[in-house]
Amino acid sequence: MTSTTQGEAVRLDVTVEVSAERAFRVFTEQFDQIKPREHNLLAPEAIVDTVFETHVGGHVYDRGEDGSVCRWARVLAFDPPRRFVISWDISPTWELVTDLSEASEVEVTFVPEGPDRTRVELEHRHLERHGGGWESLREDVAGEGGWPLYLQRYAGTVAS
Repeated sequence: MTSTTQGEAVRLDVTVEVSAERAFRVFTEQFDQIKPREHNLLAPEAIVDTVFETHVGGHVYDRGEDGSVCRWARVLAFDPPRRFVISWDISPTWELVTDLSEASEVEVTFVPEGPDRTRVELEHRHLERHGGGWESLREDVAGEGGWPLYLQRYAGTVAS
């Protein structure tokens, strides 16, 4: 996995040994297996599942054991098997934001490197939109427990 932090953006990539179609499908349709349960804005309520709605205007959300829902991202672009873009509606203090002008964006692109090999590139950008404290958010999402962990879990899910 490659990782860079330039300016406000965080960029990572991982290569998986599957077609771009499968790589895209696993990321979006099996996101529940990628996102760690302990990343939970519903706490103390336990998460039953994480849902990635596969259409523009949809959401990424966690559903709690009691049926509660935490919508923490909006699907801004959905172009299988090439790319998707979601908003990051979580502030530097790990609270939800409702105004898109205060949300950053995560774009994931799937670059074929052969019929059964795909480079998956993730860019978390516009972090400065979160206002004061955005630098700490960048450090968190770039750190071991952030996007690198998600991509590691993703690679494991694709391989299984």
